[in-house]
Amino acid sequence: MADTYGVGIGWRPEIDGFVAELPGLRFAEVVAESVHAQGDLPAGLSRLIDRGVTVVPHGVRLSLGGAEPVDPERVRHLAAVAGRLNAPLVSEHIAFVRAAGIEAGHLLPLPRSRDAVDAVVANVKRTQAELPVPIALEPIAALFDWPDDELSEADFLTEILDRTGAGLLLDIANVYANARNRGDDPLELLDKLPLDRVAYVHVAGGDEHDGLYHDTHTHATPQPVLDLVAELCRRHRPPALMLERDGDYPPAAELRTELDAIAAASGYPAIT
Repeated sequence: MADTYGVGIGWRPEIDGFVAELPGLRFAEVVAESVHAQGDLPAGLSRLIDRGVTVVPHGVRLSLGGAEPVDPERVRHLAAVAGRLNAPLVSEHIAFVRAAGIEAGHLLPLPRSRDAVDAVVANVKRTQAELPVPIALEPIAALFDWPDDELSEADFLTEILDRTGAGLLLDIANVYANARNRGDDPLELLDKLPLDRVAYVHVAGGDEHDGLYHDTHTHATPQPVLDLVAELCRRHRPPALMLERDGDYPPAAELRTELDAIAAASGYPAIT
């Protein structure tokens, strides 16, 4: 994105009223599959767009990492929603959700192999051919690594970005989760990624269960993730950072506190 938007939030029907009352909001994201390609937009989204808030559709069902080609109908839907929202870009995940016609219902991690790179690149290019705007790709939080990984995470992502020309949707909470579960230093990944390619950033909370940290989106953003936001912005501040909350929504005062903490960590103005 060429413009700078600062701190934003994921629009969900359950927090529509809260989002509508954020005076400094200039950027929001909506799950693409929750918006119809035709008919009326959700009233809350229409009001945001009418007041000049940029709304980006975020896909969750393309299965860009699948071995089979992306479903053309799902690509057409994402393209239509981008047009309806007048969005400057769309985003999707580097993951697969479908194999042999079976829907997993979850974002599943890819082996970091040359074959997987080729599959992602082919599907991203198929998608780009139908989209009216650029696409940003999001690496997911993975609770395990495949045994046949051939590439580091940074090399895997960079090769996909280089070969597709796509932007990077960097989920800083996923960076924290993956590093914590692998016993790695998250700053090492940040220092190897092409941060100038970051279109925007997701920020979210999680919780530890049975020794693994889960990226839940239902907990407040922990201090280590806020610290990573600050480290990222010292290196290269992205155009926008967006709070993800999905379910178990806290009172409005707690959401404002969380948004203010992201603003303080990033150096962007508060939107509350």
